[in-house]
Amino acid sequence: MATAAVPRGPATHWVASFEKAREEGSGSGTWRGRWRRRSVISFGSKNRTIGVAAKNQQITHANNTVSNFKRFHGRAFNDPFIQKEKENLSYDLVSMKNGGVGIKVMYMDEEHLFSVEQITAMLLTKLKETAENNLKKPVTDCVISVLGTAFDPFLGGKNFDAKLVEHFCAEFKTKYKLDAKSKIRALLRLYQECEKLKKLMSSNSTDLPLNIECFMNDKDVSGKMNRAQFEELCADLLQKIEVPLYSLMEQTQLKIEDVSAVEIVGGTTRIPAVKEKIAKFFGKDISTTLNADEAVARGCALQCASLSPAFKVREFSVTDAVPFPISLVWNHDSEDAEGVHEVFSRNHAAPFSKVLTFLRSGPFELEAFYSDPQGVPYPEAKIGRFIVQNVSAQKDGEKSRVKVKVRVNTHGIFTISTASMVEKIPAEENEVSSAEADMDCQHQRPPENSDTEKNIQQDNSEAGTQPQVQTDGHQTSQSPPSPELTSEENKTPDADKANEKKVDQPPEAKKPKIKVVNVELPIEANLVWQLGKDLLNMYIETEGKMIMQDKLEKERNDAKNAVEEYVYEFRDKLCGPYEKFICEQDHQNFLRLLTETENWLYEEGEDQAKQAYVDKLEELMKIGTPIKIRFQEAEERPKVFEELGQRLQHYAKIAADFRNNDEKYNHIDESEMKKVEKSVNEAMEWMNNVMNAQAKKSLDQDPVVRAQEIRAKIKELNNTCEPVVTQPKPKIESPKVERTPNGPSTDKKEEDLEGKNNFNAEPPHQNGECYPNEKNSINMDLD
Repeated sequence: MATAAVPRGPATHWVASFEKAREEGSGSGTWRGRWRRRSVISFGSKNRTIGVAAKNQQITHANNTVSNFKRFHGRAFNDPFIQKEKENLSYDLVSMKNGGVGIKVMYMDEEHLFSVEQITAMLLTKLKETAENNLKKPVTDCVISVLGTAFDPFLGGKNFDAKLVEHFCAEFKTKYKLDAKSKIRALLRLYQECEKLKKLMSSNSTDLPLNIECFMNDKDVSGKMNRAQFEELCADLLQKIEVPLYSLMEQTQLKIEDVSAVEIVGGTTRIPAVKEKIAKFFGKDISTTLNADEAVARGCALQCASLSPAFKVREFSVTDAVPFPISLVWNHDSEDAEGVHEVFSRNHAAPFSKVLTFLRSGPFELEAFYSDPQGVPYPEAKIGRFIVQNVSAQKDGEKSRVKVKVRVNTHGIFTISTASMVEKIPAEENEVSSAEADMDCQHQRPPENSDTEKNIQQDNSEAGTQPQVQTDGHQTSQSPPSPELTSEENKTPDADKANEKKVDQPPEAKKPKIKVVNVELPIEANLVWQLGKDLLNMYIETEGKMIMQDKLEKERNDAKNAVEEYVYEFRDKLCGPYEKFICEQDHQNFLRLLTETENWLYEEGEDQAKQAYVDKLEELMKIGTPIKIRFQEAEERPKVFEELGQRLQHYAKIAADFRNNDEKYNHIDESEMKKVEKSVNEAMEWMNNVMNAQAKKSLDQDPVVRAQEIRAKIKELNNTCEPVVTQPKPKIESPKVERTPNGPSTDKKEEDLEGKNNFNAEPPHQNGECYPNEKNSINMDLD
């Protein structure tokens, strides 16, 4: 399983954390962490350009390029924040049917309306594709960082840029009588230049210029700014830095002296005034050992490695928390009053589950909401409504006990996961016996798998008690739930006395046995801003069609680019290395055709089908390929001819040495050596003939022989000659040992070293006699 990381942090936009992911098409490398405020999607006539490749298109196709859309999630179109942001956007925002924010663009030469969720899905699809291209394997999961415990969503780099933009808009209006806000392209260019200026002021305190050529109405504009002026402009933003810091210390219940080190991350922390504010608050020097742009991305990458089975990393534990308290509200059965219970407090550990018990005689509704609306950075405090269905009273008329499990999952999403109703039904006699036996077994041994699910808490309330939660060895006191939330009823002494048999009274009739079962109940969830199933399926289908269209458009553009590259490459080489390999008349005709093709590409060929570009390339290659082959053959042919000549000389010398009775080759049979001589003579004659024929040809004519044929001749020569000339000399056999009948063995020749060590040779015997007293007896192995 491959895992990609897509972190995001306070006041930043989507940040891709792919270690070496490079964005194709733009020609510039895009390292992880460089998607900050570059999350733009530009809709062309036939496809979408996503990422850094669209940075330039953000100016040229401003009305059709979507950027800075993350903060539109979870907001209605009539939200004051949306209405304010509309004024600074280059694209059109419209209301969706559900009241959400829609983005209007031109796509496939038609007007389309996309939701913020669809635009985000497009970006994630592109990030996934980029990661898969780099990893060479499919990506099946991802890690996304979420805003921390305390933050201000309106305090970030974009807000500091806006201060500079406002300043220069006013200055240019006074100085040049130009209203930058009246033309979106000019405003976007000003934003880009102000961002560059802001970065320069982080390392320079002197006056720095801002120059933009042809800003508006063919006029150039200029201005200047220094760090002191910039800090004065942003004084209100700098004052807001301490607010989330105080909130952080309050929520973590830490004191300033409890903090031993402070590490800052994020591009805006490079601003000297921001550093100074943070250092002053904590009363110590701040650390900047981490890459400010990549720190969050690296953290996500580490979490990816931890989740993926393909990597082994040092074990570490990260406990997520619920950033905003969550409560439930419901109506009582018998009265109009509402019951309210906070199920998850601020900074409660997550993931976590709790079980709540209700007494109900019919279906009921629970509504989840954030307990502290002012602390939530969005105007909508409601989470959703959950209707527990199929609830009914017991047969004896009593209310049913309904157990509801509420959960915040590993993604920080609240939901009511399950609901069950405790139902009492009469049991048959054999079922009772079996149930009693099971109960006895359970009392005799401790229950197994008591921790069926990690971090599950049972919320109970009895009169005058406050429940205690024990999780991972830590107890957490919870606020007492509503009296309507109740636990299993304890048996009262009166009930026990009523069951006692009295001696002076006749025995009562045997009461029927009751079996308790849990019945799963369906839950209807209606979440705020949740996409309906049909709408979600339609979005998925639309995204699939757009992905396919992007693929087809990429293939079309690749075919078009191939024609363009061929034109430029061949035109340059025709006036260089290829010039000698085409005749003058063909040279002029081909140059004319290349120029005509170039003009066609930028006129009627600008938006043709893929096949039109394929046909055009084939037409050019019919003329260009023979020229390219002549050049390549002229480069390679002398080298392979030289190699063939060297092999011929080598084998001819061996044949001559054989004729001169050289000891190295006197073991080769003469008939074999004649084959070598014949092959050498034939190859030499062939080489002389083709070299003479090639010498008569000009460079602009097709070659008589190609390098591939010469290599084949070398291979043929080697296959014939090499096995003959490399024959090993035959081994000389050691002389045999002879033995006389009446004496020790005598050697006709002195044995060599191999013969002396050979003890396995069996000596000859005469008439079956052996010589036990012989000094030079031969050692033999006996079975």
